[in-house]
Amino acid sequence: MKRTLELTIKESLKKYPVVGILGSRQVGKTTLAKEIQSTLHKKSVYLDLELPSDLNKLSDPELYLSQFTDALVIIDEIQRIPSLFPVIRALVDHKRKAGRYLILGSASPDLIKHSSESLAGRIIYHELTPFTLVETGFKEIEKLWLRGGYPDSYLTERDGDSYQWREAFIKTYLEMDIPQLGIRVPAMQLRRFWTMLAHSHGGLWNASKIGGSLDISAPTVRSYLDILQETFIVRQLQPYHSNLKKRLIKSPKVYVRDTGLLHTLLRIRDLDDLQGHPSISNSWEGFVIEQIIKSVPDTWQAYFFRTNAGAEIDLLLIDAKNRPVAIEIKYSLSPAVTRGFWNAYEDLGCKRGFVVYPGAESYPIGNNVFTLPIKELPRIWE
Repeated sequence: MKRTLELTIKESLKKYPVVGILGSRQVGKTTLAKEIQSTLHKKSVYLDLELPSDLNKLSDPELYLSQFTDALVIIDEIQRIPSLFPVIRALVDHKRKAGRYLILGSASPDLIKHSSESLAGRIIYHELTPFTLVETGFKEIEKLWLRGGYPDSYLTERDGDSYQWREAFIKTYLEMDIPQLGIRVPAMQLRRFWTMLAHSHGGLWNASKIGGSLDISAPTVRSYLDILQETFIVRQLQPYHSNLKKRLIKSPKVYVRDTGLLHTLLRIRDLDDLQGHPSISNSWEGFVIEQIIKSVPDTWQAYFFRTNAGAEIDLLLIDAKNRPVAIEIKYSLSPAVTRGFWNAYEDLGCKRGFVVYPGAESYPIGNNVFTLPIKELPRIWE
């Protein structure tokens, strides 16, 4: 399946000495890198740091990498050897030219021991997410919503096989991937925390409440949330702070980014289970929010807005010209917005808004706000 990020990566390789593709495990970074490698018109070398043979080549990294001044070196799972970053920086500074290194990592730059500082001014990072609706096509909405966008989960023939793959992914993530990052957290404890997040998906973050349920401290709970965020598992949607003289909610909302993983943690195996589950509306909200955030231009920013008085917008987008776009998300064929939405819409001076729903027709509901079928999501940013 063609990834929309491919062209962006190729363009970055023409401008930057080092290009990073980040994303969670099994999201398709290796497949994308090899696809890019196959189209290059120059020499390239691929190193997988999970292979002992490739690790051995880097026993003296400066000696080995200095051979490839005119080639593209692709280094997969670079978080396994964070000490490579200073070496790459020195080699890039010795011969500064675009397209020298393509590095792949399964954790944020901050988690890879501040790699962004080591390569500041020399690198650009891009995040590869699970499949999006733009990539799968809008005819596959229910399949993508149920299974999530991890390629091996989405592309299986049967829902049962997809569910089994996601269970194995969660187990491997907890028992192998997290320890490889040097993080010492009991796998069962982190799974319990992750499951609690799934049951409060789309809710306001409350460290004290979750910590009390798990019998651990609020700072420990906070560290667990950071781990899941920095390995691309959860999203913290921050509240929008304006100059309004109103009391605003200050806690972020937390979502499990991939609805396939969310449904696995909630024991939702198929569409029948999903349709009958009390979390279906929250699941739909997170799914739509993730699709929008993945697809809007990089210059746009995403928040939610809520006041203590009840004015609320599910997703507030700030476009490149600093104009607010209000998004409400409803799992209903006859969506209606509350007075709280209109209050927030007016308070923020919004000139445009949408109510995203699973129906098929777009029509105005007032004050330049329109219902928007999910298949027409690109209208938001086009």
